[in-house]
Amino acid sequence: MRQLTAILLVVISIFSGLAVAQSITPEPILPDTLRWGSPPNLPGLQAAWVVGAEQKPGHYILRVKLSSGTRIPPHTHPDERITTVLAGTVYVGFGENFDDAEVIAIPAGAVYIAPANVPHYVWAKQGEVMYQEAGMGPTGTSFTER
Repeated sequence: MRQLTAILLVVISIFSGLAVAQSITPEPILPDTLRWGSPPNLPGLQAAWVVGAEQKPGHYILRVKLSSGTRIPPHTHPDERITTVLAGTVYVGFGENFDDAEVIAIPAGAVYIAPANVPHYVWAKQGEVMYQEAGMGPTGTSFTER
C-alpha cells in the first residue's frame, strides 16, 4: 500500500507541475511600449530599458538606436555586455582612444562581447544602427577618452 501511495504522489506531483507550467503565458514586451531617452551629451543616441534597469540587480536588456554618423566615445561598464546588432552595421573598437582605423564592422544578426571594465567605442559609420545589450546589473557607463 505504501508503494502505491508513493507512486500516486509522484504521478500527482508530475501532473500538477504540468498544469502550472501550462497555465503560464508569455507576456511580450512590444517595441511600441518602450520608453526611449537620449543623453544630452550624445544627441544621436536613443536608449530604452527593455528588461531591468541600470541600478537594479539581475538580468537586463538595453536597446540602443544610433543615428547615422553617431559616435559613442571610449567607455567602460562594470559588467560584461553581450551585444546583438538588430539593424544596420555597428563599428566597434577597443581601447582608451577612439581610432577610426581600429574599428571592426559588426553586421545585423551578429553578436560581440564587451568584457567588464574594458574600454570600447561604438560608431554608426554608415547609416542608422539598432542593437541590444544584455548583462547583469547593476551596471553603468564611465567615459574614458582623454
